[in-house]
Amino acid sequence: MQQKQMNIELRTKTGTSVSRRLRNAEMVPGVVYGKGVDPIPVTVKIRDLQDAISGAGGQNNLITLIGGGSLDQNIAIVADLQRDPIKRTFKHVDLHRINPNEKLRLTVPVVLKGIAIGVKEGGLLDLAHHELHIECLPGNIPDSIEIDVTDLKIAHSIHVGEISLPAGITVLDQAKIPVVSVLGRAKEETTEAE
Repeated sequence: MQQKQMNIELRTKTGTSVSRRLRNAEMVPGVVYGKGVDPIPVTVKIRDLQDAISGAGGQNNLITLIGGGSLDQNIAIVADLQRDPIKRTFKHVDLHRINPNEKLRLTVPVVLKGIAIGVKEGGLLDLAHHELHIECLPGNIPDSIEIDVTDLKIAHSIHVGEISLPAGITVLDQAKIPVVSVLGRAKEETTEAE
């Protein structure tokens, strides 16, 4: 997991008009919250936010907050990121201040590795779950969960319970849920009767 840094500024004014002015000035309004603390309104430069969530980990990157008074050097993760539905620009960010010794619950993307035997035989690979819900310590957050599909045959699936996981990671999804399958029919071999 990548460790990033992001400059933040405390803000005293909130509201729709204030948020609009901030966004026009290339800033994103946000809130930092966490266990045992009141939510603290902050402002982040758009560029700093883009850098903080860039890379394979995306929104799961651990971010060291720089500035912001009492928030300086705290570690956070992006809990929610609101975007404009058309322009895709950032509208608001929620940062969750974390304790490195407490487990987190989050979603990570699934990445498939290899070419399934069933696909080579004419089947169609179906990825039913693009993400998995996991629980782990902040230092163990993976960029993704890799699943090797090389031995997957037609009409077979890999279920949540069959995925090998790195140490310290627990999947919260039910074990019987299929994550990836190969759809189609195996070619029938015809035998001639004598």
